[in-house]
Amino acid sequence: MKKRISILGSTGSIGRQALEVIEKLNDKFEIIALTGGSNTELLNSQIKKFKPKYAYASDISAIEGAEPLSLEEICSNKENDIILVAVSGKIGLRPTLTAINNGIDIALANKETLVMAGDIVMRKAKEKGVNIIPVDSEHCAIHQCIKDISQVDKLIITASGGPFLKKSIEEMKNATVEETLAHPRWHMGRKITVDSATLMNKGLEVIEAHHLFNMPYEKIEVVVHPQSIVHSAIEYVDGSVIAQLGLPSMHIPIQYAITYPQRYEGIKSKSFSFSEIARLDFEEPDWDKFKALKLAYNAGKTGGSATVCLNASNEEAVFAFLNGKIKLFDIINTVEMMMEKHKTVSNPDIDEIFDIDNEVRAKSRELFLQLR
Repeated sequence: MKKRISILGSTGSIGRQALEVIEKLNDKFEIIALTGGSNTELLNSQIKKFKPKYAYASDISAIEGAEPLSLEEICSNKENDIILVAVSGKIGLRPTLTAINNGIDIALANKETLVMAGDIVMRKAKEKGVNIIPVDSEHCAIHQCIKDISQVDKLIITASGGPFLKKSIEEMKNATVEETLAHPRWHMGRKITVDSATLMNKGLEVIEAHHLFNMPYEKIEVVVHPQSIVHSAIEYVDGSVIAQLGLPSMHIPIQYAITYPQRYEGIKSKSFSFSEIARLDFEEPDWDKFKALKLAYNAGKTGGSATVCLNASNEEAVFAFLNGKIKLFDIINTVEMMMEKHKTVSNPDIDEIFDIDNEVRAKSRELFLQLR
């Protein structure tokens, strides 16, 4: 039988690559729904090609060839065996919870879902017996390495170091948007590429890993690995270390997540060759230059709404940087100042999480006026 899947965010980078994977494995999948934001032209071309029953866009009147449904309605549809959540931002949280409540497995490519509400999401998934399979290459790597989480002593998450790994703090402070978006290894969306340049993305991944694998922050280590071949590793209690290696291509973790627990021959950049790779380098992050990583660890350890504040202030600051309103280091300054002012709520519910998110975003935008 074909696995029935819906893709939230089919017009984004992960969504487009997921459709490439599905096209290669067209006898394995039936697409139930596709959703996009404002890019209805691309969404309609996807609908024409893949023929989903349902679709969603910010302008539902522009959808052609599929029945318009809301994200919540799509995620309530028990025709789905799995839903790939590849939308960006907080918009992914409520649909994910809706799918979980309906017993539908999740392939998760949305960081905000676990950063904002990891305790709630993972508790509900356990209650409903729902699998959450991570799409991020780092968490996908850990997922593949773990056989028995009770025997794992440490998670090791790798980071490429981004475009400023060998640059000075002063060079990073004066970096342009173009320099920041020039990632040496990965081709991603603009927001996540900026996060990769500051290493905030790695901090968010640490928070995600804490929730996904129920691992204390003290046992999650970040190591810089410029080649991006080792995607992550785990250390067992006996000292054995197992790593997952592969070329830097998102097709592989996307395919693993949506075909789990099966594996198939799919899209490959090329066959992996140790001799061609030749060497693998590792080093500790520069905690002064990449202060965002330390802020994320602190937010995660504080818990509650601290991670909501971290995520919201960072996202608003990244957008301000991309729009030329602030400098690159002002992103970190904004997050740090917002974290210092934030009064943490220990166990916020979903409505409180969104209220806090909105409040932090508004205060962050006010702060940008002072940073100019």
